[in-house]
Amino acid sequence: METILTIRNLDKVYNNHVHAVKNVSFEIKKGNVYGILGPNGSGKSTTLGIVLNVVNKTSGEYQWFDGTVPTHDALKKVGAIIERPNFYPYMTAEENLSLVCKIKEVPREKIAEKLELVGLLDRKDSKFKTFSLGMKQRLAIASALLNDPEILILDEPTNGLDPQGIRQIRELIKLIASQGTTILLASHLLDEVEKVCSHVVVLQKGVMLYQGTVNEMVANEGFFELKSDDIVHLESIIKEHPAVDKTSQEDGKLIVYLNSGLEAAELNDYLFKKGIVLSHLVKRKHSLEEQFLQLTNHQS
Repeated sequence: METILTIRNLDKVYNNHVHAVKNVSFEIKKGNVYGILGPNGSGKSTTLGIVLNVVNKTSGEYQWFDGTVPTHDALKKVGAIIERPNFYPYMTAEENLSLVCKIKEVPREKIAEKLELVGLLDRKDSKFKTFSLGMKQRLAIASALLNDPEILILDEPTNGLDPQGIRQIRELIKLIASQGTTILLASHLLDEVEKVCSHVVVLQKGVMLYQGTVNEMVANEGFFELKSDDIVHLESIIKEHPAVDKTSQEDGKLIVYLNSGLEAAELNDYLFKKGIVLSHLVKRKHSLEEQFLQLTNHQS
């Protein structure tokens, strides 16, 4: 799979004392949706600024497209929105995008295609100042897509939007990704990353705590909720199973945490052979929120 972006040992120190990014390394592969997740001040925007050549790195390196093209040329294949959408308020959506086409040297025929993609074709003749914040953000995404970039970079794409605007942007990100564009977005919202991203990089205070797929992060073997007539006996038996890490009781249910993979059918069969009949058996995954809190609590 083609590597779009490689970051190695990236460091950024501001004014000799604010260490914004500390030895961060990860790769962006073609065709995935990556989330850089972390609270405000974790180094997300600084990392994006460095790879987009608007923030100078202190040390480390990054390269676009396996280093086959210089950064200046590589950035022509990148679409990015890292600040609030900024268009001319008294010009229409179409007029604003026409200007962008001139700057990017892109044919004007792309305008209708991208406006349709972001759901704004029917508003092409409306002035930018009449747009809601969500519509402004969608127009910015259309603008970033005019040159058919290989990767779209978004910094906090749903910040300040109402629930409907948030849903529209998230659906749009999924649609763009389904058409083959790689996406890298920075967010402090766990829910956002869990819903739209395939991969996640977790940053806190400039330090990378995790990188990998969202599924791997939330799976972590998971846990079972169990009920039977004799919960005390159930707990004593289940603790003997090698895949069981620990147990606890909550609201009349036995919560069973795992240290290795175990399917529900296997567990049911194991307990039945021990003479225990379950009245309730549910396997759950840890949420991204639980995993994120676990990671960040270890660091703080």
